[in-house]
Amino acid sequence: MNPDTQPPAVTQLVDHLFRRQSGRILARLTRIFGPGNLDLAEEVVQEALMSALQSWPFHGVPDKPEAWIVRVARNRALDVLRRESRLREKQSQIELQLGRLSSPEQSDRIVFEKEIAEDQLRMIFMCCHPSLPPAAAVALTLKTVGGFGVSEIARALLARESAVAQRLVRAKRQIRRQKIGLAMPRGEELARRLDSVLAVLYLMFNEGYSTASGERVIRGDLCREAIRLTGLLVRHPLTKRPRVEALLALMLFQAARLPARQNGSGELLLLSEQDRSLWDRNLIQEGFRHLESSIGGGDESQYHLEAAIAATHASAPSYQETDWRRILGLYDALLSSQDSPVVRLNRSVALCFVRGPAEALSELDRIRDHPSLRSYSLLPATMAAFQEQLGKRTEAARLYRQALRSPCSEPEKRFLERKLTALEN
Repeated sequence: MNPDTQPPAVTQLVDHLFRRQSGRILARLTRIFGPGNLDLAEEVVQEALMSALQSWPFHGVPDKPEAWIVRVARNRALDVLRRESRLREKQSQIELQLGRLSSPEQSDRIVFEKEIAEDQLRMIFMCCHPSLPPAAAVALTLKTVGGFGVSEIARALLARESAVAQRLVRAKRQIRRQKIGLAMPRGEELARRLDSVLAVLYLMFNEGYSTASGERVIRGDLCREAIRLTGLLVRHPLTKRPRVEALLALMLFQAARLPARQNGSGELLLLSEQDRSLWDRNLIQEGFRHLESSIGGGDESQYHLEAAIAATHASAPSYQETDWRRILGLYDALLSSQDSPVVRLNRSVALCFVRGPAEALSELDRIRDHPSLRSYSLLPATMAAFQEQLGKRTEAARLYRQALRSPCSEPEKRFLERKLTALEN
C-alpha cells in the first residue's frame, strides 16, 4: 500500500512515534556503527518506518508500537551487519549493543535511558561541528536528531528539496573526510563547541519564529524542536551551563507568544496588538525558572541579556506599561558585547518609547545603509512607524512601499499593505 493512501490514524500514529523514536534509535546506531556509516544507520531507521506503514493497516497497530519500531530497526541493523564486510570484525560487540537497543534488562533501564540521552547529545555536537556551515548544521540536526524528512526541512527552511539534500550529502561527506567523531568534547574544547551548538539551535528557533518568505510567518515545529534539543543540553551535567539555561529561557519566553502572533485569519499581529491572555503562562513560568537558574557562576552571555528583555515583555501587564527604560538599558548592555545593526534596530523601539520617535529615527539613520539590512523589510517598516508617529504620513507611506519591495512572508506582506492602505485613505 502506498504510504500516501494510508488511513489517516495510522499515518499520524507512525509519524508521531517515528518522530519520538528516530532520533534516539539513530543516535545509538551511529555510535554502534560509527559516524562514517551514518547513511547506513538512517537507512535502517527509514526501513522501520516503511514497515510500520505497510504492516499496521493490514495487521493492526501492535500493543506496544514504540517497541515494535525499535525491534524492526534492530533487525534491519542486524541485516546490515551481515552484508557489510567492513562491520564484521566488530560483529560480536555490535550484536551485543543491538540486543540492548531493543530490550534492555529492566534493571538496566535507567542506565540505558541515560546512555540514549548521551548518544543524542553526542549527535548534536557532531551535527553542529564548527567546521560545518550553519545552514548545513541546522539541516543535519533536524534530519538526524529531530527525525525530520528532507521535504519537511525544505519547507521549514524555505529551500528546495534538492538543495537540502545536497547540504546533507556534503555535511556527511565532510564528517567522513574530517573523521568527526561522536566523542563528547571536554574542558575548553567543550566550551568552544558548545557555543557552536547554541548558535545553531538559536538559528533553528529563529527560522521557526519568523520566516523571511512563504505563506506562513511561524513554523512551530522548528521552535518546538529547538526547545527540545536545548532541553537535552540543560539536563546533561556536562552541558548544563548558565548560557544554555539562558537560551532555553529565551526560547520559552518567545514561544509563549506564538499563539497570539497571528489572528484567526492568519494575519500577523504586532506585539502591541496581541491578546496577552493567549500567551502560554506555563511556558512563561518555565522560562522564568530557567532564567533564574542561569544567573550567577560568572558565565553571562548575550542569551542572558536577550532572555532578560523577553522576560520584561512577558511580565508586563500591557504593551504601554512595559518597562521600556529597563529594556533600553538591557539593549545598551547587549550592544557593548554585540554591536550589530539588528540589535540597534530592535533597540530603536525601546528608544522611541523612552526618548521619542525623532531620536529613534536618528539612530536608524546611522544603520540604514548597512549591507546586512539592505533587503531587510523590518528596517523601513520600523522607520515608517516612527514617521507615522511624527505625523509625516507621506514619508511613512514611502517607507512602507520600500518595505514591500524587500523579501518577506505573505502574512508580513499583507500587514504592510494594510498599513500602507490606512495611510493612503
